[in-house]
Amino acid sequence: MYLYDHLDREYDRKNLYLYEVASLQYEIEGAQGNEKAELKKKLDQLVKGKADHPYIKKLNEYKSREKSFLEEVNKKVAEYRGKVDTELPKRVQNLEVRLFKAKQLVSFYEKYVDLTYDAELLFEQNKMEIAQIPPILDFAKETYKELVEAKSKKNNINSEKNSKFQEEFKNFKIEEKRNLQQRIKDVKVKQKEGLISKQARENTIKELKRKYRELVLVKSFECEKTYNEEVIKNKKYELNKTLKQKINTVNVNVSDLRRVYPIEVEKKTLWKSYVTILFPGLGQLLNKQYIKSIIMFLGSIYIYAMAIPYALGYGNYKGEGIAGLISLAEGAGKLDRSIIFMIEGILAITLIVLALVLLLLSFKDVNKVEKEEIKGIRTRTWIETKQSLLEDGFPYMVSAPALVVTIFMVFIPVATTILLSFTGMDPKHQAKFGWEGLSNYKMIALGQGLAGSVFWKILGWTIIWTLVATTLAIALGFVLAIVLNNDRIKGKTLFRTIYLLPWAVPAFITITFFSILSSPNGALTQALQGIFGEGLSIKNNTFVARSVLICIQAWLGSAYVFLLSTGVLQSINKELYEAADIDGATSFKKLSKITIPLVLFQTAPLLVGQYTFNFNNFSIIWLFNNGGPFNPSVYGNLAGSTDLLISYIYKLTLENQYQALGAAITMIVSIALIIIAYIGYRNTEVFKKE
Repeated sequence: MYLYDHLDREYDRKNLYLYEVASLQYEIEGAQGNEKAELKKKLDQLVKGKADHPYIKKLNEYKSREKSFLEEVNKKVAEYRGKVDTELPKRVQNLEVRLFKAKQLVSFYEKYVDLTYDAELLFEQNKMEIAQIPPILDFAKETYKELVEAKSKKNNINSEKNSKFQEEFKNFKIEEKRNLQQRIKDVKVKQKEGLISKQARENTIKELKRKYRELVLVKSFECEKTYNEEVIKNKKYELNKTLKQKINTVNVNVSDLRRVYPIEVEKKTLWKSYVTILFPGLGQLLNKQYIKSIIMFLGSIYIYAMAIPYALGYGNYKGEGIAGLISLAEGAGKLDRSIIFMIEGILAITLIVLALVLLLLSFKDVNKVEKEEIKGIRTRTWIETKQSLLEDGFPYMVSAPALVVTIFMVFIPVATTILLSFTGMDPKHQAKFGWEGLSNYKMIALGQGLAGSVFWKILGWTIIWTLVATTLAIALGFVLAIVLNNDRIKGKTLFRTIYLLPWAVPAFITITFFSILSSPNGALTQALQGIFGEGLSIKNNTFVARSVLICIQAWLGSAYVFLLSTGVLQSINKELYEAADIDGATSFKKLSKITIPLVLFQTAPLLVGQYTFNFNNFSIIWLFNNGGPFNPSVYGNLAGSTDLLISYIYKLTLENQYQALGAAITMIVSIALIIIAYIGYRNTEVFKKE
């Protein structure tokens, strides 16, 4: 019974036939028995007699007259276009024709504003154009006139007069340059005599140079050629950019006008979106959104010329699309590799998922337009769509390229790792391998086989390493920051520089240096042998090697924590400590109740990241002793006593070709880290406050 716009504002229907139909439908919903049957009969009669309804007769008569009138107006517009000054820019010519057409249309639609919203909209639109276009035309014509005059003056410049000015201008620049240099010299003398500061000297010299450039620029415009060239450049800009901006303002105003005049349609079913669901662009074409349909048709080309053929195996490098992901090159040629079939299968699924997303987006767009049309909202023009994209869709437009890169640079490798963990890729099955289900995970869980037997031992050491090394680094950095924050400490700058060195110097240099010191003939080894006896060897003793690694990591990681803590400590309000002193709080109370909570509140999320980083700290293990010392009776030939899970995975996959087992361990580690990091972040005060 009523119409609504995009802001849910209510409008009365002007189509009295549709109003009566809606009224009867509303009454039927609330009626019962004979009354309901009578109302349905009345509705059927109304629908069957639609052509004889008084409003429909008036509407059809209006449409007939409109058609004849528009044909006549189009002839007048064609004649008028031939009379427009062809020397004017094309945009100005089109604007004159648009104004002429608006003047022709406004008188016709004024008669039918009470009959239909379409007529009322066209009347108001043309009235707006009649009001807003003339000032733009005056501006454009005046600008074009000034452009023509400037071009004429430039072409008729006296060459002798111009040459004379150039000579004068050259002498003027020489004279002003000499004056500038003299003034700069005077300023420098004043600074040497102590009359002005160094900063004042610099500022004065900058100002003198700026005034010199302004004088030269102003003088250059006394040249007729230079002046007219500048005028020509400015007027061309105004006829191009400024005029376009003014016309766009009129177009936007017209679009805004469309938003407050509803449309009345008889349809109630959303057929376009469902019929065209498989062909993005077709629904937009039926909705008369032509530019949007062209964009969506590109999506159709992608779906049917790229995604689906690739998924079926056409255009693959070696694989067979999705089928190849299932078969993993089983029964294929000798040169075909299962891993290639897997990757291309994952890529095929990714392309199909993107295609489905495009289909869904297209369907939702067409469906939304249909729903809005039934409600009374007019279909958006391209200007409105573009404006909406720039305002509401800008974040999505900016994020889309990053999303695509993320899909192909992150998702596909991750998906490959996940699927690889369910296969039997090992040293004997490099080229061809099949699906093995959960056998790899079962082997790891039960501690079976070459890899599974040492997994739990390495996991235990990895957990100890992560907790002890990270906690020690955090504690050391925090203690150093607190000590150095004390006002009684002298030479803070020197100490801060020293404490930041482990962070400033590349880690691989520090680790390599300590590795050399810990070698059998190294200075650190010899120093420890002097204390604990000749039999001590850092790199050949599991306990000592692990202890040294923890100490090295504590030294390396403490600098970052020191930097974080120092920044937070310096930002703590001193009044808190003064208030605590008045209350008689001890140093320990101030530390435990003020300092530690405030530091942890701001740094806790970053400290959680330190634990996850150290869990996968490959470089220190590899550079220090390559995971050694090695004990084949305990760790087999695949790992050393100080190997973490990350270095163990490296040796399994790249050195010993157990890619499937490595992928399974990677998945276990990743899931564990995600859970631990999530719990850690969730329980920090800063996240709770958010």
